[in-house]
Order: sequence, then structure tokens, then C-alpha cells
Amino acid sequence: PLIPSPAFSQVKPVSTMVKGSKAKKGSVESINAKLQLVMKSGKVTMGYKGVLKTLRKGNSKLIMISNNCPAIRKSEIEYYAMLAKCTVHHYSGSNVALGTSCGKMFRCSALSVTDQGDSEILSTIE
Repeated sequence: PLIPSPAFSQVKPVSTMVKGSKAKKGSVESINAKLQLVMKSGKVTMGYKGVLKTLRKGNSKLIMISNNCPAIRKSEIEYYAMLAKCTVHHYSGSNVALGTSCGKMFRCSALSVTDQGDSEILSTIE
């Protein structure tokens, strides 16, 4: 005989789990689409050192940081962005996903948007 355990009573129904994941996936896809448009029509600096350079110059409009960026780098970028009064967006994917969404074949832990081009990425994220 099967005895119902208390662990099974805490499992959420499938319909609510799908709704939550679908909403998050839609927002990630829209950010990816806008990021691809920025890569085609705007100006982007990729990489940790390049991001710091654009922040020091004051050219950055938006900073995107991957979720697996090391904590010390993330806090340093956030500190520079706070001084430059620049928006920081924490990208929900890893550095591999961020590089891939930019259309590159390499990893990218941070990127700086200096010119958005035809995309509305700045108004979407802010």
C-alpha cells in the first residue's frame, strides 16, 4: 500500500509552475532580442576591462552583468556604475548565455551599451 507522505502535499500543480517559468522566459527572450538589435545597430563594449574603461570615461548608458560573474568584479562594476550614474542590469543567464545572445562564440561576463542604436533596450530595462 502507498502511504501519502507530507513531501507530496507541498508540490505545486503543473499549471502554476509553467505560468511562472513562461513569464520569466518571455522577458529574457525580449531582452535577448533587444540585445541582438543593439549589437547590429548600436555600440557595445564587451568584457570586464572594457566596461570599466567606458564607465571611467562616462560613455556608458547601460551595464549588463551575467549571473555567474565573480562577486568582487560584480561589486566593482556596480560601484563604478553608481559613481557614473549608470543603470546596471543583472542578466539572468550565465556568461556563456550572455555571449551567445550577443551573437559571439565566446563567453562574456559583462558588457556596456554606449549607443543603443535602433533598440529600445534602455527604456525597457529602466
